[in-house]
Amino acid sequence: MNILPARIYLASRSPRRRELLTQIGVAFDLLLFRSDVRKDPEVCEDALPNEAADTYVCRLAMAKAAHGARLRDWRKLPDRPVLSADTTLDVDGEIIGKPRNDEDALAILRRLSGRTHRVLTAVAIAGDQRIEHALSVSEVRFRSLDDDELHRYVRSGEPMDKAGAYGIQGRAAMFVEEIRGSHSGIVGLPLCETALLLRRFHFPI
Repeated sequence: MNILPARIYLASRSPRRRELLTQIGVAFDLLLFRSDVRKDPEVCEDALPNEAADTYVCRLAMAKAAHGARLRDWRKLPDRPVLSADTTLDVDGEIIGKPRNDEDALAILRRLSGRTHRVLTAVAIAGDQRIEHALSVSEVRFRSLDDDELHRYVRSGEPMDKAGAYGIQGRAAMFVEEIRGSHSGIVGLPLCETALLLRRFHFPI
């Protein structure tokens, strides 16, 4: 008799998070929100006044997991854990999310040039009538970048759906001099923290 593998719901549109879960053998179904999270009041990505980056990213990850669990119940889907995550950058104490447009992407990348910034990714799971979360904090140092290469990078389109306007798993890898922390966390889902969190929900991994 074939036994179907345990599955979770992934409440994220990120293709990077899908790839990372697949990498560690976690089977999942997508649980997509009906609208862009930037427009959904239940998971609004606006920072609160004076909110620290670590507080912000954990709050958002938990809000997305909670909203995903509500959608699971409303849609009468099987009762499985809902996993969500959120990534942001901390530059001089300022929260840096996804760029609004090309000019915003250029401005963000100019700030990152030749210096170190923090990348924070929180992962949250809703299940068994509770929500738990974990936080991964990494440091990334960029070499000095000239405007020509920044313009070429922005024209590639890669920065537009990524926190901090870059993807370390893509072309922006050539900007990175040094990282301290979790490479998968910088990509968007810290696999060590994710695996340990899943085990707390008795998920076989």
